[in-house]
Amino acid sequence: MGFARTCSVALVGVEGVVVEVQADLEPGVAAFTLVGLPDKSLAESRDRVRAALVNSGAEWPQKKLTVGLSPASVPKSGSGFDLAVACAVLGAAERLDPRELTDLMMIGELGLDGRVRPVRGVLPAVLAAADAGYRQVVVPEPTVAEASLVPGVSVLGIRSLRQLIAVLTDEPVPDEEEPSGEGRPDPLLAGLVMPGMSATAGLPTDGHALDLADVVGQHNARRALEVAAAGRHHIFFKGPPGAGKTMLAERLPGLLPPLTPKASLEVTAVHSVAGTLPPGQPLVHRPPYCAPHHSATTASLVGGGTGLPRPGAVSLAHHGVLFLDEAAECSPRVLDALRQPLESGHVVVARAGGMMRMPARFLLALAANPCPCGRHGTTAGGCECRPSSIRRYRARLSGPLMDRVDLRIAVEPVARRELLALGHASESTATVAERVRAARQRAAARLADTPWQTNSEVPGHELRTRWPVQPGVLAQAERDLDCGLLTARGLDRVLRVAWTAADLAGRDRPTKEDVNWALELRTGVRRGAVAVGTAARTVAGTAAVAAARAGTGESATAGTHGPARAFPRASAPDEREPGAGRGQQTTAGEKRPRTPGAMAETPTAPAPGERLRTTPDSRPCVALVRPVQSRGER
Repeated sequence: MGFARTCSVALVGVEGVVVEVQADLEPGVAAFTLVGLPDKSLAESRDRVRAALVNSGAEWPQKKLTVGLSPASVPKSGSGFDLAVACAVLGAAERLDPRELTDLMMIGELGLDGRVRPVRGVLPAVLAAADAGYRQVVVPEPTVAEASLVPGVSVLGIRSLRQLIAVLTDEPVPDEEEPSGEGRPDPLLAGLVMPGMSATAGLPTDGHALDLADVVGQHNARRALEVAAAGRHHIFFKGPPGAGKTMLAERLPGLLPPLTPKASLEVTAVHSVAGTLPPGQPLVHRPPYCAPHHSATTASLVGGGTGLPRPGAVSLAHHGVLFLDEAAECSPRVLDALRQPLESGHVVVARAGGMMRMPARFLLALAANPCPCGRHGTTAGGCECRPSSIRRYRARLSGPLMDRVDLRIAVEPVARRELLALGHASESTATVAERVRAARQRAAARLADTPWQTNSEVPGHELRTRWPVQPGVLAQAERDLDCGLLTARGLDRVLRVAWTAADLAGRDRPTKEDVNWALELRTGVRRGAVAVGTAARTVAGTAAVAAARAGTGESATAGTHGPARAFPRASAPDEREPGAGRGQQTTAGEKRPRTPGAMAETPTAPAPGERLRTTPDSRPCVALVRPVQSRGER
């Protein structure tokens, strides 16, 4: 009777579990039994291991063979156990010294001819082996660079089972022929990388470098994009087709700084498990970019699959950008599945085969049209969508999801003068990326003794207590919170964006202008006084309340968002015309009598904490005129 054991690693999501591979030989009818919760691909290793041993010159033991994978309660999947099973069988048959196998960690798939093929997830497997105390790892030769990223581990790369047997028996190592000729693809790498999948899936593959200088105009959107990259704030682009929403989002990864060594290992581990790690690139240095189609399912977005769940798009975009174009066309259930990962930075997927936790700390970028046809609120007009269709279209982006988005930008069509202007150069990606890098360094210096790295990660309580702002800076934000335009989460996110704006400007703490600008980015309400007919009224109060009551969290901006939905409510005292008393209130459809002072109404002063704009603003103004209800909307 012979017995031998060695070790391998089972992957549960993106984390590895050390598995002991035991082989036992007993007298009896020749049979091969594999136990320990193997899946279909692992159960087929019996035939692969037998053929590989025979074709490598070893004799197959004609006895009752039992191979156990311990712990038996952990599900095992994949073909990475083949090498460990073959060596355990040779140790039980006394072809190899069992003592030489005890402290070895083996990962690899065997071909029928005895060659060792690479498998996915080598990096997280070696990380798990190092955490368990193993210092010698045997992997396929194409994955040596990936396994060598783990410090303190000796990595042995082999091409075939014959070479491993020669190394363990102190015999001359045979030379293996190259698996492919010059200029031909390596067949050993077939199936290791999914076709069309990489850390930059979704970006153009024509070799053209995406530069922010290609974007014409869109000054507000470019500034918001810079803030999103500096503080890792989630951003939402809304505008008609062809305005440049996708163009802006595709240039967001170029503004992000390179990954830190720790983040690089985390990202590489996820992409190694998913099979999206390109050959010859063992370590991902740049932030990943993932742009799934709007028809993606919940399982493909957050993770799932048969048996144990696999990493989804939120995990593939870890420490990078997840861009959802045509977000309003996505399923509302799929979009709402992002709410928990946006808050926690990870996703926990529970299935019948087990439960796993995967990292999902990404920067979310959304883009959507204002209506199904995309022409609602544009200057050219031509929208034929029914009001009910527009409401249903916008309702696909739920309030709880949008409450987690810090920046909401209305992307307007580019004017002909800007589009056809010659000699007008915009800032390049390198120039903006340098400012982003400097802003992140300021934030990192401020958060040096904390577990956070960017402003978007800092809890609101810590921002208000450890780094308080000057008195009166949050006056406008507090009024928006009182009137219902902001939630408590929204107030914290406004403060985070204000800190990022201060870091970009090189200030020690946010100013009142930073907070008001962050409020404007979140609510879409311009902070100042604008003219409505012959009167001037402030827009920070009544328009914000109307938008909050509409349930969309957006302002009714004339020419941008289209007509706002009318909600019956009592008029505030400051909204009545001079001389309009209680007996002069009118209902919808009735004419209000003119008063002698109606034509000579003087502009009202801005509310406390607000200031009039001193520079012309090309954006449409907020109209405070209550739209007339149609019969179908009552």
